Amino acid sequence: MKLLKHVKVLENGSLTEKDVLFDEKQILSIEKQIDCPQAEVIDGKGYALLPGLIDVHVHLREPGNEYKETIATGTMAAAAGGFTTIMAMPNVIPYPDDTEVMKQYMEKIRRDARVHVIPYATITKGEQGCQVVDMAALKEMGICAFSDDGVGVQNDEVMKEAMMKSHELNTMIVAHTEDMNYRKAKACVHDGSEARDRHWVGIPSECEWKQLERDLKLVEETGAHYHCCHVSAKESVALLEQYRQKGCDVSGEVTAHHLLLNERDVVGPNWKMNPPLREEEDRLALIEGLKSGALTLIANDHAPHSEEEKQREMDKAPFGIVSLESAFSLLYSRLVKSGVFTLQQLVYWMSEAPAKRFGMQRKGVLKEGYASDMILVDLDEEYIINRHRFLSKGKNTPFHGWRVQGRVKMTIVDGTIVYEEGIE
Repeated sequence: MKLLKHVKVLENGSLTEKDVLFDEKQILSIEKQIDCPQAEVIDGKGYALLPGLIDVHVHLREPGNEYKETIATGTMAAAAGGFTTIMAMPNVIPYPDDTEVMKQYMEKIRRDARVHVIPYATITKGEQGCQVVDMAALKEMGICAFSDDGVGVQNDEVMKEAMMKSHELNTMIVAHTEDMNYRKAKACVHDGSEARDRHWVGIPSECEWKQLERDLKLVEETGAHYHCCHVSAKESVALLEQYRQKGCDVSGEVTAHHLLLNERDVVGPNWKMNPPLREEEDRLALIEGLKSGALTLIANDHAPHSEEEKQREMDKAPFGIVSLESAFSLLYSRLVKSGVFTLQQLVYWMSEAPAKRFGMQRKGVLKEGYASDMILVDLDEEYIINRHRFLSKGKNTPFHGWRVQGRVKMTIVDGTIVYEEGIE
């Protein structure tokens, strides 16, 4: 057993000093004062104790692209950023699209992960959008969600079949919505004034929301459980709200970078992601979407690449940025401290909401009987984001040099300290 002394716990929107007793299975007690002679005492130093953050959209790159990231480095980065559970996207090599590959993949995770990792299986074989995987067999292994993230399922009938099978099995379809009819060669940024001024090929918002509209119609028809990845366009927010009001089981996520940046911030490849940073009105719509419930949670689409890849010309560099180690501090600094969100809201969208949406039992809340996944955060400490100090292999961030507040000091997973500032 361990005893955290002198920590501040969120209660009804306020931070209250508490002691927390826990073991490797669960939180045992949260009280004003706890005395337990047999417990190992950890001095919380007055830091905020928050439930471990949960990210349902992470690219670990292993197997197949270990030069970008590995399960070990990616989960260490997650721990440094306060994430105790992550969901790993399936665009690895080989794709986890059958039980044998998934078994090997899960063995790698069990061996190397520093935090909880829940793997996705693909929706279609090899993410080719043609043949739906054997969802029933994969569910037998414990797979709860399916995604072809990185590509949209272009064929309407294939997506309908996937949704019908998923509905029968009570699993989740998690979609990267991208209608390739709207995607031109060399497209790299939002199709707006900035793209035209810089002579870059743009990606219009229709690329996202037209396929989302197709998917939501299929959800209404099939009854599927459906989650939309990295929402970026105001039209997508409106569509999700429309179908939510109809009673469809739909949700959407938004990333820290889409909440904080717009097309005018783009400088080079480290600002290149898919979907792209869009217009200011889109960014504001995403913020309001979270507040209204049209968007359900914050996820971050951690997408590491090598330095060489991100130094290529804009149209040749790969899409994606790293985010695990900076997301909480960025959002706390820029949106909580400014009064746009409350700390309670931010913690909910980054912990409890993803746990609820994806059926994670006893996670996302600091409560007796819940998992002993917790983080200590110094909400007052200011620091400068330095990509060269990231534990992730990927250093591709647009936030290098940003001054932020709220540093993760300790991450606890299943009652074990897996990260402590200054100790790798």
